[in-house]
Amino acid sequence: MDKRVAIVTGASRGIGRGIAKRLAKDGRHVVAVARNAEQLQSLEAEIIAAGGSCEHRTCDIADGLAVQRMVEEVSEKHGRLDILVNNAGITKDGLLMRMSDADFDEVINVNLRSVFIACRAASRPMLRGKFGRVVNIGSVSGVEGNKGQANYASAKAGVIGLTKSMAKELGAKGITANVVAPGFVETDMTAFLGPDDKKKVAEHITVGRLGIPEDIAAAVAYLTADDAGYITGQVLVVDGGLPM
Repeated sequence: MDKRVAIVTGASRGIGRGIAKRLAKDGRHVVAVARNAEQLQSLEAEIIAAGGSCEHRTCDIADGLAVQRMVEEVSEKHGRLDILVNNAGITKDGLLMRMSDADFDEVINVNLRSVFIACRAASRPMLRGKFGRVVNIGSVSGVEGNKGQANYASAKAGVIGLTKSMAKELGAKGITANVVAPGFVETDMTAFLGPDDKKKVAEHITVGRLGIPEDIAAAVAYLTADDAGYITGQVLVVDGGLPM
């Protein structure tokens, strides 16, 4: 196989699904990773029906050993790993004074620790191949902070620090690492917003609307392209001009 091999976590829905479809459209072989096998199967079928190349793997991102094993198995099967997109994440929102240790730890584990483990595992085959594109999905909350999201903002801020460190360590080896930080995007995570709430939010966004998964996927496609090798350690905020 001469296609670039790309792992996308959290690929069963929302932003991750949009990223997987875009990378497949751009000629990558996509390994779609999530917990929901049924949703992954439908994604794989959709990509293949459109002429793309895809396989799926179920994995609980909260399980560090499972994440390590998944990355190793993909690179061993294909003899390469070119692209890693760490998109999977959760929220457990609550005010700081009421947030439990368990809710803080769970978000840090899924949203930051799993990213570290996947990046560490992916660095080995990327070093062997002398090529790598890592894009970690952050959030504007990790850049600016957000009320009720001390755990989520901490994790996403940690992702930025992790990514910049990776960029400095591996940049001379042909491996880039960047963060895409979405603002308000129409996904399950923002489904709690009613029509009136979405309208109010849109009024404060320069382009006048909430984002869609395809907006984030376009940024990821740009940063994972072969000719994006001179861009690393950056945080690309994709928020439609949302003033914080």
